Amino acid sequence: MQEPNKMPQKVEQSRNTPMSQANTAYGDSDTISEIEELSEKVESANLPIGLREKALKMVNRLRRMAKFGSYSGEYELIEKYVDWVISIPWAKYSEDNLELANAKELLDRNHFGLTSVKIRILEFLAVAKLNPFDQVGVVDEGYEKMAKMKEAHHAPILCFVGIQGIGKTSMAKSIAQALDRKFIRISLGAMGSVTDLKGQSRAFLDAEPGQIIKSLVRTEVMNPLILLDEIDKVSESEGRRADINATLLEILDPEQNPSFSDSYVDYPVDLSRVMFIATANNLSTLSAALLDRLEIIRFSSYSDEEKEQIAKHYLFPKVLKASGLRQEQIEIAESVWPMIIRPLGFDAGVRQLERNIKQVCRGIAKQVVEGKADKFTITPENFREYLPADIGVYS
Repeated sequence: MQEPNKMPQKVEQSRNTPMSQANTAYGDSDTISEIEELSEKVESANLPIGLREKALKMVNRLRRMAKFGSYSGEYELIEKYVDWVISIPWAKYSEDNLELANAKELLDRNHFGLTSVKIRILEFLAVAKLNPFDQVGVVDEGYEKMAKMKEAHHAPILCFVGIQGIGKTSMAKSIAQALDRKFIRISLGAMGSVTDLKGQSRAFLDAEPGQIIKSLVRTEVMNPLILLDEIDKVSESEGRRADINATLLEILDPEQNPSFSDSYVDYPVDLSRVMFIATANNLSTLSAALLDRLEIIRFSSYSDEEKEQIAKHYLFPKVLKASGLRQEQIEIAESVWPMIIRPLGFDAGVRQLERNIKQVCRGIAKQVVEGKADKFTITPENFREYLPADIGVYS
């Protein structure tokens, strides 16, 4: 006999819910104190007017229920909801650094090549500098005023496409650093439900906001840079993938995200100032409607010449610092770099190349600690001592 489908358990919200022994009648000072403390939280928070009124109605309902000795079942649920909504950084924005020279210097310092990506970011900064957003501290003067602000320009919604290890995530971090924006990553890999993004209704036990609202809470600003990582690797189920793509459309569409609705918060949240960047290995699983909202920037594979420049000027200094070695303690002959890059560590990206450099530095660090020498030169004759033939991916 087939077992019937189990529906999520709904929260009982009856006025006849019996009080726990720990709770007493309405006149009890502890009961009054708990409810008044909740009311003060709402009153003191910088909430939108409509949301404040909604939360205060919930608190007043608690007062009425406490009068009849049955408020305990509702208190924890309302307290949890209030704690979440007052944690959302309504009207708190970090100030963007729109200096093009600063952004160009930082992007060039952190990344070799990727010229088209850098140009696109500098173009966005230029537009934002000429036509900046009006920084306002009010959350609710109706959405008409906020809509007028957003007619000027939107943060670009970029999608970095390329194979693994090519620098998509690190570029997103550098963009956040250049803009002085908070950075947070949401992994979409194998995500199987829209509730992960949009939250779950308060009618269900253990309901919470989705990852978008949680990202705002964690960064404590309404305009962070949110990386939607592996946007092409959501659930393999066609139905669930379609639902998640539709939710992503609501999040990323400039016409919809000013009034994004999280199922738990149940109040419009403005995401128009968030800068979204998505990453993907390929675009075959994304809907046409979603692709229409994304600015696709392709990351091509690195050539051996590019890898050598990245290894010398970006990876090697970083690995040296992490390993505790000094620049003067290790010298790598020019003829060794091609041998490290290929066939050892051959891949389209630079992850294996970085692992190879780490392997060399670890071997030298061991010899330094053992007191064998204080300076080492890696040559074609001895590099196998530090990078054995069985390490790396062969072409």
